[in-house]
Amino acid sequence: MPVEFLGIAATNNGSETTARSGAAFDKEYTLRLARAHEDHGWDRVLFAYGSGTPDPAPAAAYIASRLDRLQILLAHRPNVSYPTYAAKTFATLDQISEGRLTVHFITGGNDHEQGREGDTLTKDERYARTREYIGIVKKAWTTREPFDHEGGHYRFHDFVSDVFPVQQPRPAVSFGGSSPAAYAAGGAEADVYCLWGEPLEETAQQIEAVRAAARAAGRSDLPRIQVAFRPIIAPTEELAWEKAHRTVGAIRQRRQAGPARQQRSGVLEAQAPQNTGSQRLIAIAEAGERYDRALWTPTAAATAGAGNSNALVGTPETVAQALLDYYDLGVDILSARGYDLLDDAVDFGRYVIPLVREEVAKRDAERGAVRGVVRGAEHAAGSAEEKPAAVRG
Repeated sequence: MPVEFLGIAATNNGSETTARSGAAFDKEYTLRLARAHEDHGWDRVLFAYGSGTPDPAPAAAYIASRLDRLQILLAHRPNVSYPTYAAKTFATLDQISEGRLTVHFITGGNDHEQGREGDTLTKDERYARTREYIGIVKKAWTTREPFDHEGGHYRFHDFVSDVFPVQQPRPAVSFGGSSPAAYAAGGAEADVYCLWGEPLEETAQQIEAVRAAARAAGRSDLPRIQVAFRPIIAPTEELAWEKAHRTVGAIRQRRQAGPARQQRSGVLEAQAPQNTGSQRLIAIAEAGERYDRALWTPTAAATAGAGNSNALVGTPETVAQALLDYYDLGVDILSARGYDLLDDAVDFGRYVIPLVREEVAKRDAERGAVRGVVRGAEHAAGSAEEKPAAVRG
């Protein structure tokens, strides 16, 4: 199966290790970072969402109108707009990008962060709302006749949009989460299910949970799986591990010296995580620092499990092989983001992506050859069975 690479479309150069040098929305940097991804083999970039960060939708439109190939993953929280309005926004952006949009729906795992924009629902209520919201957006994208809706969270009558996506029948829907409620909602609605990087064993368990939820929802198709990491690469293993330890030191120093709130995510740093995904990352980090071929957890521990935070450490060859281990589990979208957003995107694109693509092509060719041999043998056996016994000898 083909493999895709997802990077980050930050609107400024700040990260967990470095304070931003300019405004929250730096047009020149935003374009420069996106262009670096397009020029170095990445397929798509994520425009993330935070309660106090620049609005990702117009930022994505800005990039889409200036780049020709790079695809867009737009994060969206259902609490910030009505679903009919959101469907038109997404359709318009798909038109601007000429069919390069995927929408990532965020239910929200932190009550305080959700409350900043007026969302007071409980976690389970938020998941129910998200599922209803996605269904409305999908229908608005694909229905040419006015329709009504009477649901638990939304009610409207006689709606029909006059703007539709370029992609037919609709853009893909992305979803993430590590709780049973997340599996149920995403398993039912998502085309792509997103996970944070965990050890191979735990990742395999999560993939099966997602697939089981999709089957329970009556789906014959299963969501594609995306897994996210923070790669730390260098020309030698020794240099890579030195860089990794410097990175953790910089994260800790920035957290100690910085304000009470993280500028990128808007989540209180001192607050224990409420979402299951972050709780899992912390538990994994407490159980050990190194897993499998290259997974390293101190970066997650240093950020209290904040989002995509587990690292893959090593040479480009080591990190590529580690990513292929996840590919072998059924992961075909690999999300990666360094701590120096621009330079790391370039280095990963130059030195890791080609290695993974080359090996995936080899593996797919070998599997295709095996399937061809099996089909040939089955055809020969079937032909023999069809012949009269005297002919078969």
